[in-house]
Amino acid sequence: MNLAARTFVSALTLLAITATAPLAVAQQTAVEAKTTPTLSLASIFSDHMVLQRDVKLPIWGHAQPGAKVEVQLAGATKEATADADGKWTVSFGPLKAGGGPLELSVKSGDDAVHMTDVLLGDVWVASGQSNMEWPMKATNDAESEIAAADWPEIRIVDVPNVVADAPLDSFKSAGWQPVKPENIGDFSAVAYFFGRDLHKELNVPIGLIGCNWGGTQMEAWTSREALESSETFKDALAWADKEPATEEEKKQRNDRPMDKPASLFNGMLSAVIPYGIRGAIWYQGESNAGRHGQYAELSKLMIADWRNRWGQGEFPFLLVQLAAWEPGGDNWPPLREAQTETLESPNTGMAVTTDIGDPQDIHPRNKQDVGKRLALAARKVAYGEDIVYSGPVFKELKVADGKAHVTFDQIGGGLKAEGDLKGFEVAGADGKFAPGNAVIEGAEVIVSADGVSEPAVVRYNWASFPEGNLFNAEGLPAGPFRTKK
Repeated sequence: MNLAARTFVSALTLLAITATAPLAVAQQTAVEAKTTPTLSLASIFSDHMVLQRDVKLPIWGHAQPGAKVEVQLAGATKEATADADGKWTVSFGPLKAGGGPLELSVKSGDDAVHMTDVLLGDVWVASGQSNMEWPMKATNDAESEIAAADWPEIRIVDVPNVVADAPLDSFKSAGWQPVKPENIGDFSAVAYFFGRDLHKELNVPIGLIGCNWGGTQMEAWTSREALESSETFKDALAWADKEPATEEEKKQRNDRPMDKPASLFNGMLSAVIPYGIRGAIWYQGESNAGRHGQYAELSKLMIADWRNRWGQGEFPFLLVQLAAWEPGGDNWPPLREAQTETLESPNTGMAVTTDIGDPQDIHPRNKQDVGKRLALAARKVAYGEDIVYSGPVFKELKVADGKAHVTFDQIGGGLKAEGDLKGFEVAGADGKFAPGNAVIEGAEVIVSADGVSEPAVVRYNWASFPEGNLFNAEGLPAGPFRTKK
């Protein structure tokens, strides 16, 4: 068994920390009943849905095999013939936002399906583990935030937590709902605050698809075919396919079926694909922190996999970097570094949250700022706005007169710190780090350290619960980093 497989096994035996999130979620294994298809739309379609503007828009469902199907939307009619399995698909668009609400009608023989109050706008998938799943009712100022959540043009739908060994094409839910105080309490707080900020800025309908599960690993959200394409993950797949060697392994697999690679891609995400979307927001990493060396590769693999399967090109993918949490230990900083490396993929952005956190709680309650920072990233990456959307990002290190001169991109209106600048460390050629004496001088941070006459490496906020205070004038935090020798 190679290193990838061994580390995967270790992660499973430790169990994911975030599985203790206080959300009463039943673990289910999906069983698909074999029935004769009748006329229906895929379960992602319902009254009150938001359809994605400005893209080729797939509509699909089931009918009797060989039956003719007629679909009407926005004054246009498309026709299809159900295949031998009863599946049919048509495509509309691209369609512009506005002019709604619309109706979607499907007919086949004497059968008909009719959906109303359909809006055209921007749809985002909100995926990941418990900090994405974390509900409105458990966030800061929950009572007042929920009471004020009355947004008829923001629509939400939640995919239930289901695992499967093969891709499913349906799920059971209450369908799309306009945001109201009575239905937002259990929905993702990060997704809601993200969608609310975007709706205010863009003035278009926003659809949010909640597809998340606490304590889950990135491998579970990635298709088997994508994992098999990488030598790094082949042995881990082979191990997962084997019969459990011990009773402990058998119990663990029964207790945590969501740990199996591709299990959530199959059980949850596949039922959403290829519904038209604007992009995805992603908050995950806690359950992969012990395998941070693989995380950047896995992230890029998963992003490419989703984009390929959606068939909408390189749609925006925005992630949240791990928040501050003291028990994260030595694994948290390199995992954040791997998340930063994910930005090498095109059309990606990241919300830095090292200034948000609780020393002993892995679920910080301030989801408002997380949503806000994701929305800023979306406005830049997805909508091309010329805005400051990120805190300072390390650019270059130069050494002169025994001091490290650090420059940054994304400084906006300038570098700022409240009080003495903290969070910097310096090492010489021996690699031994000492606390840095750091000051802001214009667009640079100048760092020195007692006992380090020739700085070779600088790092910032390299801790599980960092206390660095470097921001730009727009109030966005600098991302953690370490330079290379």
